Amino acid sequence: MTNFVQVLIDAIALGSLYALVALAIGLVFGVMRLINFAQADYIVVGAYSLVIPSTSAVPALLFGALPSVAMIFCVTLTVTILALMTERLAFRPLRNTDTTTLLISSFAVSYFLQSLILMFHGGRPKTISIGEGLTTAVEIVGIRIPGVQLVTMGVALTLLIALVLFLKKTPLGVQLRAAAENFQMARLLGVPANRVIAIAFAISGILGGTISLLFVIQTGTLDIRMGLMPTVYAFFATVIGGIGSLPGAVLGGYIVGIVSVLLQAYLPEEVRAFRDAGVFTLVILILLIRPQGLIVTSAAKERV
Repeated sequence: MTNFVQVLIDAIALGSLYALVALAIGLVFGVMRLINFAQADYIVVGAYSLVIPSTSAVPALLFGALPSVAMIFCVTLTVTILALMTERLAFRPLRNTDTTTLLISSFAVSYFLQSLILMFHGGRPKTISIGEGLTTAVEIVGIRIPGVQLVTMGVALTLLIALVLFLKKTPLGVQLRAAAENFQMARLLGVPANRVIAIAFAISGILGGTISLLFVIQTGTLDIRMGLMPTVYAFFATVIGGIGSLPGAVLGGYIVGIVSVLLQAYLPEEVRAFRDAGVFTLVILILLIRPQGLIVTSAAKERV
């Protein structure tokens, strides 16, 4: 029983990360109908902003040498500014084009950011040590839980609560929620498109910076591909949760994360390497039963 609880805590911690990435993707998709695959590179840029460009396997710290509060602020600010710049320079001029063009633009932004990282940092993974105190396990009713997992779940819960309050209690949040439900109708009712889209990208940047810090604390490494799989999983999470639905994105993130860890823990060792295939099979099964996703927005209902 203790082992199952331990596995379940691991699953919830991973699901929390996927839920945050899925929420960032869902917000941007809601207002622009754009799957922003550059979200993976926001995570990478946030992680690499902790160190000074170097070819060494153990680079000198930059933001990572700051006190914790200042480090978190600088990393999230860096990624937020990056997200706003990509929206202004790469996506806003193409806003009135079709979704295929926007999707190609997101891939172009992604490869451009990857090339910048390669130019300044090289392609070799690097080791980095921040948040060392969080690696210590905390014992709760006989269960040893790594501190980083408690922080991950706490940060995810705090951000989700803060975002819910923002979306429901502030005028800008209400406008963003309305735009995510039906962007064209929201514009007809006077919602300023530029402001709402910029807010969505800013939030995706804040989430991306936070996720990059959590990943670095957990893994202790920097890798140019570190944001790829979380973003792919988060994309599947937004699809099965109901693409365009923010609660659905969060729900899908937790489902994908929990199923991934449970398969890793309980599959026979000889097939454990095919864990991802099991997760993708689950996605297919959910979509066969509910093609519109688990939670359907009003705009999606009208299309159906």
